[in-house]
Amino acid sequence: MEKKDMTVINLTMDKLRRNNMAAYYVETADEVVPLVKTLIKEGDTVTHGGSETIKQCGVVDLLNSGAYNYLDRSKAQSPEEVEKIYREAYFSDTYFTSANAVTESGLLYNVDGNSNRVSAILYGPKQVIVICGYNKIVKDLDEATYRVKKFASPQNTKRLGCDTYCEKSGECLSLGRDASYMCDGCRNSGRICCNYVISAMQRHKNRIKVIFVGEELGF
Repeated sequence: MEKKDMTVINLTMDKLRRNNMAAYYVETADEVVPLVKTLIKEGDTVTHGGSETIKQCGVVDLLNSGAYNYLDRSKAQSPEEVEKIYREAYFSDTYFTSANAVTESGLLYNVDGNSNRVSAILYGPKQVIVICGYNKIVKDLDEATYRVKKFASPQNTKRLGCDTYCEKSGECLSLGRDASYMCDGCRNSGRICCNYVISAMQRHKNRIKVIFVGEELGF
């Protein structure tokens, strides 16, 4: 969505609720933390996936405040310790993340390389809180696929320092062939588009909670 359209945002939230996901809206990033505080309890075990959005909203600072049992992989001293935190995340009370895209029909679309993030969205943590700028809302899965190939993945490979085609060119090489082929891409070992997850109608009502922000945030 190129510019904020409350009709589309409200429609998307209604569709998420229809899919058994809770949906909230705040106007600014500064309003995210006060809302999050109502959704988690002091002493809860909390953690998150890699996300620029949750940093921009101050959520990481909140988790690091000492009020929560924060599984912070940035403080890990070895790859083994990082892996341990990845696995402990499945037993957390709340897992925070963003989404690569959210369709107007109420689907969450996420693409990962290591896939600790998408696996936690699917199963494990008692609840998952997804925080998205309105710019993550797309018409359908075709637009979601394009968004990842054109914007999200190239920017994330630059952030992570991955030696991939999209890091160098600024877009997925599959855009020159068939952009609608969701899983097409490079065969580089640093590729971050390995597993593709679409979250639709949920069995466990409101386990996934989506907070939309009326600002452009994240990739």
